[in-house]
Amino acid sequence: MKFVDEAKIYVKAGDGGQGCVSFRREKFVPKGGPDGGDAGKGGDILFVADRRLTSLLDFRYKRRILAQKGGHGEGAMRHGKNGRNLKVKVPIGTVIKDLETGEPLADLTVNGQKFLCCKGGRGGKGNAHFSTSTNQAPRYAQPGEEGQELDVKLELKLLADVGIIGFPNVGKSTLISRISAAKPKVADYPFTTLIPNLGVVKFGDHGGIVVADIPGLIEGAHEGKGLGIRFLKHVERTRILVHVIDLSPFSGREPTEDFLAINIELEKFDSDLATRPQVVALNKVDITEAGEKVEELLKFFEPLGIKVFPISAVTGVGLKELVDYVGTMVVQALEVDDESDAASEECGAWEETDTVR
Repeated sequence: MKFVDEAKIYVKAGDGGQGCVSFRREKFVPKGGPDGGDAGKGGDILFVADRRLTSLLDFRYKRRILAQKGGHGEGAMRHGKNGRNLKVKVPIGTVIKDLETGEPLADLTVNGQKFLCCKGGRGGKGNAHFSTSTNQAPRYAQPGEEGQELDVKLELKLLADVGIIGFPNVGKSTLISRISAAKPKVADYPFTTLIPNLGVVKFGDHGGIVVADIPGLIEGAHEGKGLGIRFLKHVERTRILVHVIDLSPFSGREPTEDFLAINIELEKFDSDLATRPQVVALNKVDITEAGEKVEELLKFFEPLGIKVFPISAVTGVGLKELVDYVGTMVVQALEVDDESDAASEECGAWEETDTVR
């Protein structure tokens, strides 16, 4: 399935129906008075997070979403039907923005979470509502209100515990394929990975750690070079970053320069990313010349307080140690979040709702 993480669509809630102008007409009731019924309300448009979806692909082919209009009122005080509410399913992690202003309207991060995007128009009242002592036969009924409409931009940001980052072709896809059941396309040429890959890594009693292989970043990524911004946004939600560095002598790159360059891109895109816990994986140590660089690089990273793991994503060397360490970090981060949520509940700092506007 093609992975699509952005879409622009037009949404419009249903218009309210027209109230009815009608008068009671029966054989022995010549002046029965007004009996026009009320109209129905237009349908609302709600976005709903659905864990079964993984892409915004459907919205590439359906760019206009319209809810049902309310039914018109009828005689004999018969009311029009309300238009059906329209639930639009999107993947978990979808951010909904106002296309014109760029303002975020909702961030759907929990399965089943709903967001009322556009409210349906109110149905008009029939002429029975407008009868008075001086006007007992009103020939007026209320028109329905128009439903709200909006151009929105949908952005999918992957929800992952760990983000694997690094320059193109350093072995990120191979790494995620070895530590999880993910089967990304792997080959030896730049930009093999053009979409993020998700994998679940089993760790102890923990149900599973979600790991995202973020496509290769390059210098200038924060400005959009190499589709950088589209890649970087998937890093925003990760708790821990595993920075893969290629030690192969055939790469023609300097490991320390690569490390600094990627971190500069992270900081320029979002200053919070620069402070995200980070672990370095020195890859391809199975190559003799690469293994000789490890000691020198350990001296570089030690003053920075960054944990370093020499690994080989191909042979599996060092992968268990890397997974154990990162897994422990994730579990500790989850425990801190749980304590924070519990404290928030106790002080009433938040209130759970089905629909957020």
